[in-house]
Amino acid sequence: MDYPYDQAPGAPVRSGIPEHGRIPKYYAVKAHVALLIDELGEGGLLPTERDLAVRYEVSRETVRQALRELLLEGRLRRQGRGTVVAGPKLEQPLSLASYTEGVRRQGRTPGRALISLDRFPCTPALAAETGAALGEPVWHMERVLLADDERVGLESTYVSVARVPSLDTDFDPDSSFYGYLSDRLGVAFGDADERIETVLATPREALLIGTPPALPMLLIHRVSRDTDGLPLERVRTLFRGDRFSFSAHLGTPRQA
Repeated sequence: MDYPYDQAPGAPVRSGIPEHGRIPKYYAVKAHVALLIDELGEGGLLPTERDLAVRYEVSRETVRQALRELLLEGRLRRQGRGTVVAGPKLEQPLSLASYTEGVRRQGRTPGRALISLDRFPCTPALAAETGAALGEPVWHMERVLLADDERVGLESTYVSVARVPSLDTDFDPDSSFYGYLSDRLGVAFGDADERIETVLATPREALLIGTPPALPMLLIHRVSRDTDGLPLERVRTLFRGDRFSFSAHLGTPRQA
């Protein structure tokens, strides 16, 4: 089986071929299937594992390993008993723009499904991040993130009850929390600190998002402040690693 040497912009150097030139069989199959994915286009049905094994003269386990990687990378997705070509990943900007705005920019319909909304006494860890005093009530709102009704993430928001006392009665959980703060309460976001890491979802999180527990997730921790510099919210958001990428615009700091 020959290896396709086409080098696309942004692809791994030498398409990931080790310096000694010995290419693992599964990786060669993966490269061939990647070209097949480009030919089929979004929604195209991939041949069965058996057919691919015959086509590339390898074992089904070798094909299975190649497909596993392409599934984890978001190039493929399961549909019923078959495997189809996935659409492009959602690109979320690293900015103060909300999830809702980011999804709409790409022509997709954003949504959220409320899992829980409760209140509890503020803990020491949350006091500095929400501006609530120790023991004062804090809201915890957990929602599944949707894009065109596809479950793509899980969001947990912590905010002081004193800031949003009627969150449980006059906020539509399917809408943007940022929009609610701005339009209904007149609260404007000033700045935020974010930290991104890769994690595996817990069994509960994987069940809520509808993914296998082994699927890598992108986890964003965000602590936001208003225009007066006062703590506003603390958010923990899990994004499916196979459905999301993140982008940021970087510039040279201006000299004073």
